[in-house]
Amino acid sequence: MIERVLHGKVAVVTGGASGIGRSTALRFGEAGASVVVADIDADGAEAVSKELTGRGAAAVAVRTDVTDQATVADAVAIAESEFGRLDIVSCNAGLAGFPTPALDADPDEFDRIFAVNVKGVWHCVRAAVPALRRAGGGAITIVGSVMGERARPGFGAYASSKAAVNHLARTLALELAGDAIRVNALAPVATDTAMLPQFLGPEDPERARAAFIAGIPLGRLAQPEDIADAAVFLSSPAARFITGVVLPVDGGRSV
Repeated sequence: MIERVLHGKVAVVTGGASGIGRSTALRFGEAGASVVVADIDADGAEAVSKELTGRGAAAVAVRTDVTDQATVADAVAIAESEFGRLDIVSCNAGLAGFPTPALDADPDEFDRIFAVNVKGVWHCVRAAVPALRRAGGGAITIVGSVMGERARPGFGAYASSKAAVNHLARTLALELAGDAIRVNALAPVATDTAMLPQFLGPEDPERARAAFIAGIPLGRLAQPEDIADAAVFLSSPAARFITGVVLPVDGGRSV
């Protein structure tokens, strides 16, 4: 059990049904927050919500497509109607894709990645800020990527989308500081989730996995809990004077 540093806070976690989002939702619950689990996978979101309530946390699930501003607004409205306020937003929903040379990328897939990874974050922040202002401030954490800071061949669409959200976090931090809303990004290295096979590619995934690990000084892939624990910290009072940071959670990869 982690320290209840988020006691009394209310959080919306997008992409909360799986991977980093699921771990973040569970960690937020352990830390004392009430959690709105928002995901396009309604059944998965409901399962995580039930897991949270089974552990004694307050939680509710909502189907949310981050490319649809109206469903994102619904998630924010549910936070206020169910729990009375909104203090924390954790943007985890994202898409990747198999390694492909940048100029060979499928245009529709390129657009879809940007629609989810970049515009989806913009939708979430745009919907949440009025509620955060009503609460007197809050914390927004966006899951970017170490690839947004350090290029890797084959990931032109994904990496450039993450570079965009890393920079969006910095911009929002400046624009929202006057509202006592802190905005930070997390930059994970390859993380052991269901999305990992897309990064490894279909040809020789074991070799690709070994290559990823070889580039990480701490000698392993990230686990979802590694990222979730960083999200708890950035959302907590301990990070009260931290904003505009893109925090690598990468085992030293970006050094």
